[in-house]
Amino acid sequence: MSILTTPLGAMRGWHRPLMANATFMFAIMLVCAVGVLVDDRLLMGESVWVKPMKFGFAMGLYGLTLAWLLSKLRKGRRIGWWLGTVFAVAGVFDVGAVAYAAAHGTFSHFNDNADPVAQTVQTVFSFGIMPLLVTTLAIAILVLIQRTGDRALSLALRAGLGLAVASMVVAVWLSNSSGVTSRTVTDANGHLVAMTGGHGIGDPDGNGMPLTHWSTTGGDLRVPHFIGMHGIHLLLLLTAVLGLLAPRRSRLRDERVRARLVGVAALGYTGVFTVLTWQAKRGQSVVHPDWQTLIAFAAIAVFILATAAAVIITSRRRPTPPVGKGNAMIAVDRSDEHPSR
Repeated sequence: MSILTTPLGAMRGWHRPLMANATFMFAIMLVCAVGVLVDDRLLMGESVWVKPMKFGFAMGLYGLTLAWLLSKLRKGRRIGWWLGTVFAVAGVFDVGAVAYAAAHGTFSHFNDNADPVAQTVQTVFSFGIMPLLVTTLAIAILVLIQRTGDRALSLALRAGLGLAVASMVVAVWLSNSSGVTSRTVTDANGHLVAMTGGHGIGDPDGNGMPLTHWSTTGGDLRVPHFIGMHGIHLLLLLTAVLGLLAPRRSRLRDERVRARLVGVAALGYTGVFTVLTWQAKRGQSVVHPDWQTLIAFAAIAVFILATAAAVIITSRRRPTPPVGKGNAMIAVDRSDEHPSR
């Protein structure tokens, strides 16, 4: 059973520290949403509360996904519990630091000032960011060595976690390799802030899109980071849709076919992530692709369509298992029925 089809009652078996983490994140998101409405302070042209609001939503959604995933493990459950707990604690500190900086009207990332707020945030980040990467990588390895559902679900989770790890590595790599020089900007209080590095590549602070604030004047490491982090959610959604269609579409009743379609989507999504990383590294805005980028995206689209069509066409040649009343939930995770998988 996927996270998208889980009854609320079953959530009681999910990883509790991560559930608490998600609750905290969504609470921060709501508080920050109120802050956007009642606080007129701005950083780089947007409310000081927009950034922690986005962080709260993204981290809450990811934490909720991990809480569900860790409940599906059959091997290494104790290790998984501790990894999830470390992730939950580190996530609270990291997002809390972003909200703390916002409350003081200053920058959380790339802030090189020596004032107490900046020093506190820098200290939290220096200890809190690496555990998020390491625990995600370790959880991905745990998922890799076992079946956490049917073939499609297992593949979606493995690919999604791999993309999440890659997105964190890419964010660190791009932020350290962009060659941005130090500069001074003004925070929401009118104070000068020394900044080193930036999200933008080519234009360190960027002049960005609404809400996401992704740069429209240069590359932006946040684009591939966002795409990679949330690949797991798109792949889980696809798995759930294929599962719901399986009882009514004979070609999808074979879990091998569904797994191959998920595999095609995972490869295509990885291609999109790679091209976006390449685009950002070249200092090119996501909304102003050149012909090389467009050709790369077109090639990915052709690959996805052609490969998915091949999977569907070849599936017609195989006999499909009948679907009766007893297996109407063919798409549901069968790991409980076959714990050896």
